[in-house]
Amino acid sequence: MKYFYIILLNCFLIILNKINCLSIDKIIENECPRIISRQEWKARNVSGHELLWTRPTPYIVIHHGGILHYCYDIRECSLIVKSYQDLHIDTNKWIDIGYNFVIGEDGNIYEARGWDFVGAHAPGFNTQSIGISIIGDFSHFRPNKNALKALDNLITCGVLLNKISKDYQVIGHRQSRVTACPGEVFYSYVQSMPRWTSTPVPVYNNNSSLIDKVDSDKKN
Repeated sequence: MKYFYIILLNCFLIILNKINCLSIDKIIENECPRIISRQEWKARNVSGHELLWTRPTPYIVIHHGGILHYCYDIRECSLIVKSYQDLHIDTNKWIDIGYNFVIGEDGNIYEARGWDFVGAHAPGFNTQSIGISIIGDFSHFRPNKNALKALDNLITCGVLLNKISKDYQVIGHRQSRVTACPGEVFYSYVQSMPRWTSTPVPVYNNNSSLIDKVDSDKKN
């Protein structure tokens, strides 16, 4: 009889564990927005991506596209994301679009290099950040509510997936190099985000010279 209760208890624990796992999966599903895949926006096929050196990543770097092109549906936004990729590959000579994700004012998130790969967007932080760009130029006004909500949801999702450190910090592109990005008005918004830091410090390991090389946004 004792063994029967032991078996029963084990079965109960297994079922409880499965319920907990399903609950966690459901929470993640509810908190993570749909991300438009590279296949959906018809990205060029590329290779040579390097895995992020620091995971979960400690930094979020915020950008704007810096071009007076805006979009409000998947078709328009996909064309602009593709134009970013073409610019970064053909003109900048990078291996791919530089960002990890791009957000449109349609409220959608577009996969660029994704969660796991080193970007080419913020020298000093490429190996240890997720670069997120919102389509458009936001020197004189903020992105709309759809885009800002998508930005918040993407960061929340990254933390839940353990792609972004729970102690992450937010910076604007201009904090890594001399640039107007992410635009004067949008940068004021970035500074108001709860995890913004005025003193970002890149995380180095024993091979800091190699990190410097990989982190150059002229490299990849």
